[in-house]
Amino acid sequence: MFEQLTQLVQQFGQEAVVNNNAVPNEHNEAVLSEAGNSIFSSLQKMASEGGIEKLAGLLQGNNAQDPSNPTVQQITQQLTGSLGEKFGLNNSDAAGVAGSMIPQILGGLVKKANDPNDSFQITDLIGAISGDGTQTSGIMDTISKYGTQFGLDQNADGKLDMDDAIAVTKSSGGIGGFLGKLFGK
Repeated sequence: MFEQLTQLVQQFGQEAVVNNNAVPNEHNEAVLSEAGNSIFSSLQKMASEGGIEKLAGLLQGNNAQDPSNPTVQQITQQLTGSLGEKFGLNNSDAAGVAGSMIPQILGGLVKKANDPNDSFQITDLIGAISGDGTQTSGIMDTISKYGTQFGLDQNADGKLDMDDAIAVTKSSGGIGGFLGKLFGK
């Protein structure tokens, strides 16, 4: 996941960082690197602290591109503080850089993860964010809790279980298809 994140940071950081006079040129690469690290660590922290519902919400539709989304705001604020602290950017400039990059990068990451023609899949994103099996199971618990709202209850028994997963994966291409259906793929 980090490779895809780095590519998106480079892509969307051109205007926000490299072409921005508020960011000294000698800090361009470090600021871009900080943006990628900030996004990744924020998402991991959210998963480890039980913010699974926030992550699931972020991965649906266009939520990742919405600057008013609380998760996007949280990551933007973290990067804003970090840019001020580490690179001496004033709050307004740091907020401008973070505010223009974070929604675009997160939106691009979710778009790549939901693109069936891209080798990067939503399961890669969840695996990278969650790290170990306990957090992955927490994400799966959230999927079970909210999955019926997204049409994943294939046998209409009111719960998500292995029978539903098997039905969706047979028709939708494996666990990636199962998670993809949940996240709007």
